[in-house]
Amino acid sequence: MIERVREIALEASKRILKIYESHDVSIEIKSDSSPVTQADLCSHEYISQSLRESFSYPVLSEESPIEYEQRKDWEAYWLVDPLDGTKNFIARDGQFTVNIALVRNNIPVLGVVHVPVTNETYFAEKGSGAFVLRNGKITQISNQSSRDDLVCAVSCFHDSEASQEFRKKHEITNVRRLGSSLKLCKLAEGEVDVYPRLEGTKEWDTAAAQCIVEEANGKVLDVTTGKPLTYNKPEIRNNHFIASRCDLSFLS
Repeated sequence: MIERVREIALEASKRILKIYESHDVSIEIKSDSSPVTQADLCSHEYISQSLRESFSYPVLSEESPIEYEQRKDWEAYWLVDPLDGTKNFIARDGQFTVNIALVRNNIPVLGVVHVPVTNETYFAEKGSGAFVLRNGKITQISNQSSRDDLVCAVSCFHDSEASQEFRKKHEITNVRRLGSSLKLCKLAEGEVDVYPRLEGTKEWDTAAAQCIVEEANGKVLDVTTGKPLTYNKPEIRNNHFIASRCDLSFLS
């Protein structure tokens, strides 16, 4: 299954890159004030169609949200962000991804994150470990960092006051700015130690990368419940969360 999902993410990324390299990017603003481009829609259409043709599970994508009454009884479904990091795409910094997750019983059990510009694929299945496909070679990844000078991931475009206060409280001065779900993927690889997300995200932003982090000796914890983020909620918005390597506790 995961091989087919990786193929779909790769092919969607090729479609995104054609638009990215054309420099002809038309931008619209959605009802939630977030931008959407032709690349978002093209990727969405390809991924949604391909998943439906290949598997029996329903598909929930950022570009085709579904009311809770229609999805509340889903035991398993695909959760897709066809272009995570649209602002990065528009800024042409290369830090955008394609995210595909399989959610079962409200938990992400498979995650694929492809980075179109670098042609890297991060992927994981629950209980099977996390991996990256880079330069034609598959390597298992795990956050085995033990450094005391913690590296904190921060968004390329915003650094909330709450995040700044978090770093101040925990005396973290080493900051790495990253786009899209790369913040979580680099945590899974051990290049980042902690990622406080103390402002809004949606479920499709995090599901695929959460599976990867959890299979790579990391955790993604809801600051309200102290438990891993869960999915298919009535409100598609996530609570604030803190992702970190497993030996760190930052919820106090």
